[in-house]
Amino acid sequence: KPGSVVKTPDGVTRFTVQDKLKEIAVVYKGELPDLFREGQGVVTEGKFEASSHEFIADTVLAKHDEKYMPKEVADRLKSQGLWKEGEGAQ
Repeated sequence: KPGSVVKTPDGVTRFTVQDKLKEIAVVYKGELPDLFREGQGVVTEGKFEASSHEFIADTVLAKHDEKYMPKEVADRLKSQGLWKEGEGAQ
């Protein structure tokens, strides 16, 4: 989410990931990929912390191409009426 990236002196980065329906706060401590920046797609791995409503990431990967979309995701978006032809490649 643009404007959501906050880096602290102790090496923790907080940012918000969003899609058309929801958003979630992410907390990550470590070196971020060179391609990481606001507005860029990411894949995070970790666990959801229910008490703080945050996703605690132990891995952050920056996506190279926003046009790629796995077939199962494209199919789900199409079934929900949220897909526009030409938005992604499979």
